[in-house]
Amino acid sequence: MKKIMIVAVASLMFLGQSCTQKKDGQNAATEKQEQTKKREPTMEAISAKDYTTFKVSDKVELYRVSFKNQYNMEVVGHLFIPKSLDRNQKHPAIVVGHPMGAVKEQSADVYASTLTDRGFITMAIDLSFWGESAGDPRQLVSPDIYAEDFSAAVDFLGTRPFVDRNNIGVLGVCGSGSFVVSAAKIDPRMKAIATVSMYDMGSANRNALNHSQTLEQRKKIIADAAEQRYVEFTGGETKYTSGTVHKLDANTPAVQREFYDFYRTPRGEYTPKSSTPELTTHPTLTSNVKFMNFYPFDDIETISPRPMLFITGDQAHSKEFSEDAYKRAGQPKELYYVKGAGHVDLYDKTDLIPFDKLETFFKEHLK
Repeated sequence: MKKIMIVAVASLMFLGQSCTQKKDGQNAATEKQEQTKKREPTMEAISAKDYTTFKVSDKVELYRVSFKNQYNMEVVGHLFIPKSLDRNQKHPAIVVGHPMGAVKEQSADVYASTLTDRGFITMAIDLSFWGESAGDPRQLVSPDIYAEDFSAAVDFLGTRPFVDRNNIGVLGVCGSGSFVVSAAKIDPRMKAIATVSMYDMGSANRNALNHSQTLEQRKKIIADAAEQRYVEFTGGETKYTSGTVHKLDANTPAVQREFYDFYRTPRGEYTPKSSTPELTTHPTLTSNVKFMNFYPFDDIETISPRPMLFITGDQAHSKEFSEDAYKRAGQPKELYYVKGAGHVDLYDKTDLIPFDKLETFFKEHLK
């Protein structure tokens, strides 16, 4: 009798354990389904009529899209599709990145919408910590995550039924030029790489323009950022740095006046919901030093034989970066100067931006 009781208790224990395991398994499966659902990309048709920094022709459809990068952070973009596109076929696509400190509505959407008007599927994205994309604190510098955002954009486009995943290109404006180079070095799915008014954000922060910054100045920037970490770690106020000035005076340098004319006037001013007019373009002080460890042009030759196009104004204060990248890159490559154009001119001046050159480049290499 005692033996029967022991067997019965053991059976009940086993049965209870089986039920618990089954329940745990069901909970895990449900949780996984919920996580997968949260990761599912979204695509919502929107109108461009409320945007003043870019125009969309009647031949183009605009969508707000969102998807996750490998850090499980939501990346938000504007997807442009030609209305005449046969969605039962697969087509080339281009990812477009905005200038450093900007958001997709500033410059990136100008390129994306215009190239779509010429027949391409394009998507302008907000880098993580900026605009509508996720990331906290806001306006934080993280070159590795920025590069990951471009790969995540390729993930999204390459899984759309109307996109040819074997023909996806990338285009980076200003700071994003260095981010797309960084991304392309480790992501061979990016078949053609173009940059416009590129800034090497690593060199720009280590050395400043024309290598005008001394080692002592660099060390002070790093020391100030390190000290500020204590302030913010203990609950103090976040500090911001660089970016575009908010007022002009007699001592404002020409380069700052150039940026001011875009970011602080109706020409290009745009304040996303995640920021304020006082903070736009300014990265956090403590994170900006991460650019000191950013070397996007190291190993740039490994991108070859994928083609690279570097576009810069012949009057641009930033042309040194495109020239440096071109010198180091493998073949095929091209350095294209826009006569009479400065750095910011190529953000939005469609009469100066060489769209014919970009169209030819991407049509030749994304077939």
